[in-house]
Amino acid sequence: MANVAVYNIEGKQVGTMELNDAVFGVEINEHLVHMAVVQQLANKRQGTQSAKTRAEVSGGGRKPWRQKGTGHARQGSIRAPQWKGGGVVFAPKPRDYSFKMNKKEKALAIKSALTSRVNESKFYVIDNLTLDEIKTKKMKAVLDNLNLKKALIVLDKKNENVELSARNLPKVRTILANSINVYDILKYDAMVLTKDAVAQIEEVYA
Repeated sequence: MANVAVYNIEGKQVGTMELNDAVFGVEINEHLVHMAVVQQLANKRQGTQSAKTRAEVSGGGRKPWRQKGTGHARQGSIRAPQWKGGGVVFAPKPRDYSFKMNKKEKALAIKSALTSRVNESKFYVIDNLTLDEIKTKKMKAVLDNLNLKKALIVLDKKNENVELSARNLPKVRTILANSINVYDILKYDAMVLTKDAVAQIEEVYA
């Protein structure tokens, strides 16, 4: 089992924690990690883009000039794609981009992403993350103590002081342990988790 250091909010090491290899020490499956990221981004798409084909634009009911004898190339309609105001070739239409992944695939993708963070030493455990007031400066100080600027903060339960203090930091996001996803894990330079959040993740994915 991998051992990671446990820090306090001052950035000082106060102990170590053993991680479950079934969650934080799996063989990384890059294909599933990629698939999970693509799925999350695809599911976010509204799919409302639309344009008209030549069958849908108005006008163009008659042939603009006779077939032969004018010197022009033959034309059937002024609403053909090559004309100004004509229809769009293979016009995009509203569609659903989302697709599904199996539960086991999703779980393995998350475990692969978590393992990669541990292997790259971008996994920080804090014994207790509490703030006595909503203050962005205090949240920034906690991250500065860990030498972090772009981080995903994983909490075990709702903590309004921490969440609102981190909200104004553009490169920081807070998330609950039961909502972690591959995209966010990989998007940020490092993960900062409370000990209880680690225990929750192990309970769900082990």
